[in-house]
Amino acid sequence: MNRLSRTLIGALLIITLLFVSCTKEDGRDTLSVVTTIGMIADIAENLAGDYVKVTALMGAGVDPHLYKATASDVQKLDRADLILYGGLHLEGKMGDVLEALQSMKPTVAVSEAIPAHLLIKGDPHVWFDVSLWLYAVDATYQALVDLVPEHQAAIEANWHRYRATLVDLDRYIRTKAQSLEANKRVLVTAHDAFEYFGRAYGFEVKGMQGISTVSEAGTRNVQNLASFIAERSIAAVFIETSVPQRMVHSLERAVTARGHSVKIGGELYSDAMGDRGTFEGTYRGMVTHNIDTIVSALTSQGATQ
Repeated sequence: MNRLSRTLIGALLIITLLFVSCTKEDGRDTLSVVTTIGMIADIAENLAGDYVKVTALMGAGVDPHLYKATASDVQKLDRADLILYGGLHLEGKMGDVLEALQSMKPTVAVSEAIPAHLLIKGDPHVWFDVSLWLYAVDATYQALVDLVPEHQAAIEANWHRYRATLVDLDRYIRTKAQSLEANKRVLVTAHDAFEYFGRAYGFEVKGMQGISTVSEAGTRNVQNLASFIAERSIAAVFIETSVPQRMVHSLERAVTARGHSVKIGGELYSDAMGDRGTFEGTYRGMVTHNIDTIVSALTSQGATQ
């Protein structure tokens, strides 16, 4: 889809939102916060408690790069008192719509609170460096305080508590990563979502696809990566919950053809968290699962089919 088509679709969605806004009668008592991805919803829920209702548009296994707003999403965005999204082009097809909504209601791109010199150009997957994700936490805190200033004291207490949890999480990941020999810290995944993770925690990262999942990996990419894995005797590669598994299985076969046995080391969460109500359905659970899975699989006995 070209930029003109996306702009026209975005304009139609904005017109729809304006029409619904002018005609609705909403007797809600609880303020509504709508987020795009679950990682942002996790921040908002932990900070706001019961003072607002938080809804994530994109659930477990959903790829935000390809996500298209539904009619139900339009209603949720219309009724929202605050919209929180990633920005940095994470939401792909919804990006123009979310930017346009900024002139209609409080709409915050939380990842764009990160200082520009700390960003990897073109990469929106900032949550995999927990120390950087704290900037998104702070941006969410400010947005919530602006929304419900009468509850600032409680939200601030939650903010301090959640921040402390993430500082501990960052320390855990660093310690776990250091338990793996340096030459084994090579992470091969379906798409290039882990550059921030690699930079922060000392992993060399290779992805079959680029940063976005819009286009699939080409044959040359697969063959080059297979040669890299065989030459470096890498023990495991990883699938992702929001990316089709067939590409990694084709890579596994290409490596085997080069005389090296590589295992599927497990499934990682990249662009979406796990199912709601599970440990992996939280931000802390998502990244804890990832580092535990990676370190286990890249040890000499850790990889499994």
